Amino acid sequence: MTTVIAFIVALGLLIAVHEYGHYRVAVACGVKVLRFSIGFGKPLLRWRRQGSPTEFVIGALPLGGYVRMLDEREAPVDPAERHLAFNTQPLRKRAAIVAAGPLANLLLAVVLYAAVNWSGVQEPKAVLSSPVVGSLAERAGLRGGEWVTQMAAADGAPEAVRSFEHLRWQLTQAALSGEDVTLWVGRSEAEAGHPRVLPLSTLAVRDADAQLFQRIGILLPWSAPVMGEVMAGGAAEAAGLRPGDEVVAVNGRPVADAQQLRTLIRSAVGPAGQGVEQTWDVRRGGGALQVKVQPVPVEQSGVWTARVGAYIGAEPAMTLVRLGLVEGLGQAVNRTWEVSWLTLKMMGRMLIGEASIKNLSGPLTIADYAGKSASLGLSSYLVFLALISISLGVLNLLPLPVLDGGHLMYYLWEGVTGRSVSDVWMERLQRGGVAILLALMGVALFNDMTRLVAG
Repeated sequence: MTTVIAFIVALGLLIAVHEYGHYRVAVACGVKVLRFSIGFGKPLLRWRRQGSPTEFVIGALPLGGYVRMLDEREAPVDPAERHLAFNTQPLRKRAAIVAAGPLANLLLAVVLYAAVNWSGVQEPKAVLSSPVVGSLAERAGLRGGEWVTQMAAADGAPEAVRSFEHLRWQLTQAALSGEDVTLWVGRSEAEAGHPRVLPLSTLAVRDADAQLFQRIGILLPWSAPVMGEVMAGGAAEAAGLRPGDEVVAVNGRPVADAQQLRTLIRSAVGPAGQGVEQTWDVRRGGGALQVKVQPVPVEQSGVWTARVGAYIGAEPAMTLVRLGLVEGLGQAVNRTWEVSWLTLKMMGRMLIGEASIKNLSGPLTIADYAGKSASLGLSSYLVFLALISISLGVLNLLPLPVLDGGHLMYYLWEGVTGRSVSDVWMERLQRGGVAILLALMGVALFNDMTRLVAG
């Protein structure tokens, strides 16, 4: 139920803001708006404010919305109202009305990010877990347990690292830009730290996917190697392990943190795909014990890994990240720009085949993430809304017929040539745009179903 409610609220808010952008600017430009609708199909609710020509509607199918304006191309217009029709407006006004929807979504993202920045959000502290073997982090001398206090990309000035999420975001940006970064790491939050260089430019990154951080070697914040929830029928339960057990060593090898323990578990697979028994030294309460654990091998995409049927790791140390009025707003604008640019770059890479179309997500994935983010708290849900709002804004600005960006493309042609696109070409382009959009929706839904089956 949480997922359904969170999805409906997200969809309704994002559509309403988008359409309100069109509506508000249309009214400001002197265009008569006949209907403002959230959703399509049979109207569930409709009302009209006193003295307003606009009918407000909530439709039965909440998968979009529209603003219907007075327009001679759609229906005859009374000569006395011709100056109120959309098609009779100067080019600059028509372009402003069309661009207002996507820009409203981007503005909403700024407001949501700012609200999170001002209210504060609990995020994991920037303490590193054990690096991936052979990764850039390991080769840079990182071993796990280090506090990252500052970082700098290329020749930039060092910037304080507020949290682990902040660190990951900056690493993602630097990797996609092909820039090396310097981390200042120490053994405590107060220590100034020593510089460690991560040569991200050597990765030749095309995708901001899970493999990126495997190669960088920084996956998760540090957490203790403690057993969490133990699943019924799993290898951990069969070995007699309990929630709260701390794993000190595996096969005599000391375990530094939860990330190292996960790596040791996954590697417990023999050459023929059979599970390899491990001996765990465990601290329980004030005592110590030794148990035999038989991880269960699982094949994933042709690669064998092993599991024990338990959640591994204690909750990482958290910190409250809260920014002031000006800094919070500035960070919100900056994050909106960075996410917008990253989204645009990813779309471009998918278009030329440098990034997988598996990155496309449809309504099922969005609904799933809506429910998960809502269950984590208001701040997480607001960040989710900001991300989806940016995606909606950027998508609608693409020069694709039937989208707002497609109409702006027509207006650009009109501004350069002095004449509008002909009806014949308009119809052809619209048909092509619908075909492309339906194809993208089909791919997104296929990806959704694939994720559901795999998950």
